[in-house]
Amino acid sequence: MISKKNTGIIALLIFVAAATRLLPHPPNMTPIGAMSLFGAAYFGKKYLSILVPFAALFLSNLVLDNVVYAQYNDAFVLFRPQTLWVYGSIAAIAFMGMLLLKKVTFPRVLVGALSASVIFFLVTNFGSWLSDPVYTKDFSGLMQSYAAGIPFFRNTILGDLLFSGALFGIYQLATRRNMEVA
Repeated sequence: MISKKNTGIIALLIFVAAATRLLPHPPNMTPIGAMSLFGAAYFGKKYLSILVPFAALFLSNLVLDNVVYAQYNDAFVLFRPQTLWVYGSIAAIAFMGMLLLKKVTFPRVLVGALSASVIFFLVTNFGSWLSDPVYTKDFSGLMQSYAAGIPFFRNTILGDLLFSGALFGIYQLATRRNMEVA
């Protein structure tokens, strides 16, 4: 059973990971998949596996859209409709993580991180195909949208591996140290 203290640590780690999106980074090398996977592995209340990463993404998007990239916007940006596909990928990754990470092991986290990258790639590029008028609404257009995402896929994988390693590793160290002190 996850204690309330650990629930707070899990949420804090997810929000800190989301805050790294505000730092300079290569395109798509972000913690989005890792945050979802990590929450799915450790939150006792499974609705938090989706809610906390959603909240962290929403807050980091508010800062990105209205502070970092404010010069590109005519007005305050509360939400971008395209982001729905990112939220959809977060939910899908969380559900996959709930099934895969009932027991947290290095091989399962590795498979989860790689799977998170694939889910994010498939869902968000599908969303681009549906919403971007540059793509024809046929199989050829869908394949063009996936082809356009390939240059970013490597960074998605690297980000999911890096941030999964950091989140799971830090949490393991923190909880192990906490058990030794108790």
